[in-house]
Amino acid sequence: MAANNDIGKWGEDVAANLLVQKGYQIVERNWHLGKLEVDIIAQDRQTLVFVEVKTRSTRFADRLPEQYVDREKQMNICRAAQVYIKHNCIAKDIRFDIVSIITDPTSPELARLEHLENAFFPPVRTVTTGSYSGQHRWHTKGRRRTL
Repeated sequence: MAANNDIGKWGEDVAANLLVQKGYQIVERNWHLGKLEVDIIAQDRQTLVFVEVKTRSTRFADRLPEQYVDREKQMNICRAAQVYIKHNCIAKDIRFDIVSIITDPTSPELARLEHLENAFFPPVRTVTTGSYSGQHRWHTKGRRRTL
């Protein structure tokens, strides 16, 4: 396993521990289906939270880790969330968070650990629950389409 994978796995462990300390319940870790993947899926009260974890070493800290979650990555996470919700018949509010970690390989201390709640919103589409049936609906430019 490459050093990058080791740092990523370590960062996901740090993020999961942070979320548990904040009272979240971890539902899934490294959930994937085909090319779709979510680092952590957690429960925060009545909200299902899809968490992207970005870990960087100080030697690669030209940008903050969360800045690597670009529009394409956001779209992939949203697609994964849509599949997860549909596959598991979930009728809850959802949120997209990022846990941003910068580590210094020369020190046991974290250089930076930040949990960004509502870090991004689903571009173009949003998920809501129909009040009468519990079915999820995607709103796309004012038109409703049942999943």
